[in-house]
Amino acid sequence: MDAAPALERLGGIAGARDLLRLTTRRRLRRGLARGRVVRLSRGHYALPTADDARQVASRLTAIVCLRSAAAHHGWALKAQPHVPELMVRRGRKLSPEQRAGVSIHWANVADDQVVDGVTTPLRTVVDCARILPFDEALAIADSALRSGLVTRADLDAIDVRGAGADAVRLVLRHADRRAANPFESVLRALCVEAGIVVEPQAAVDLGTGTIHPDLVCHALRLAFEADSWSFHASRKAHRRDCARYNLLVINGWRVLRFTWEQVMHDQAYVRWVLAQVARSVGRPEVAAVIVSPAQAAAAG
Repeated sequence: MDAAPALERLGGIAGARDLLRLTTRRRLRRGLARGRVVRLSRGHYALPTADDARQVASRLTAIVCLRSAAAHHGWALKAQPHVPELMVRRGRKLSPEQRAGVSIHWANVADDQVVDGVTTPLRTVVDCARILPFDEALAIADSALRSGLVTRADLDAIDVRGAGADAVRLVLRHADRRAANPFESVLRALCVEAGIVVEPQAAVDLGTGTIHPDLVCHALRLAFEADSWSFHASRKAHRRDCARYNLLVINGWRVLRFTWEQVMHDQAYVRWVLAQVARSVGRPEVAAVIVSPAQAAAAG
């Protein structure tokens, strides 16, 4: 896999160790030479999402926002924006030429919510929660908490009002720094939408030891695993995972495993599975939304 697609799979930012599980040093050097990958510091790489947005924002005297701002802050994303996402103040007019190749959002921003032409971390989280789909916004909020640029206290102190306030509250309520990556965050978002309350990386005591599945629903004794071959490529890791899954089942847990491709690109299937799980635990009102994989695919 080339370095740029590998980085996108990892959220747009990664250390050399994780990146080289998916690509080679030769391909990484080629990506750097072609400008498809940028080196942030020794051993840390990113897609040029933030750099591209800063250049266009400077030309238009605009503010970098949403996913472009999240990339600037060094956060992992479910998906990179197709074009730079920029913000201008309400009432400002831009010509068709100025708007070409960018996504413009009109909003009034306080001076203390912008630093060096980019929305601040907290403003970025709120904007993403208000505008983006729930799964993308949750992945960004989780990453923001992991980075330390936003704290749980910051999120709890926000008084949300106006259009999209309910969407913002949903993201802020479920944001959790324990989620390891956007893959896990998106899977958790789908569980939340299915009415299944899960906790990321929660401890499960199996008597012979404590393990931490990717997502846990203690009340229903359900464990969800976001299975990515990029992090479980060795035989040792595979053996460890199999032993862990077997122990969970022996101790009365049900384990559901989803691949990266399913969670990111085949969400109709994941929703169908979660609906069947909801039905099996007495939540038919959730399961009734999608009744078969074929219908799920059609609905998607």
